[in-house]
Amino acid sequence: MAKFEKIEFNTRFIMEYNNVVNNKERSRFEVSLNGEYAFVEYRWHKGDLAIMHTEVPKEYEGKGIAATMVKHVLEYAKKEGLKILVYCPYTAMYIKRHPEYNELVVKL
Repeated sequence: MAKFEKIEFNTRFIMEYNNVVNNKERSRFEVSLNGEYAFVEYRWHKGDLAIMHTEVPKEYEGKGIAATMVKHVLEYAKKEGLKILVYCPYTAMYIKRHPEYNELVVKL
């Protein structure tokens, strides 16, 4: 039986292979990481995309995966002409650091 090495996941890998998938059944954008999942959970509210929670498995933290997924979600919203509601602290921090996405945010 062949032995497989764990693949090193990082931002470049995710962006290069466009591994962020919109799992509509589970209401989340996700990336498969050697059998585990990192994800950005969302809900719909009056036609707006409400970003609820971002999670990355502990062993993959600090590799830029959360940032890459949030950027993917924001670009998706931009492309689809959607407004977003931000309930996720990580996403709020990301937008604060990347003000070019402020135009997408519905002010509460």
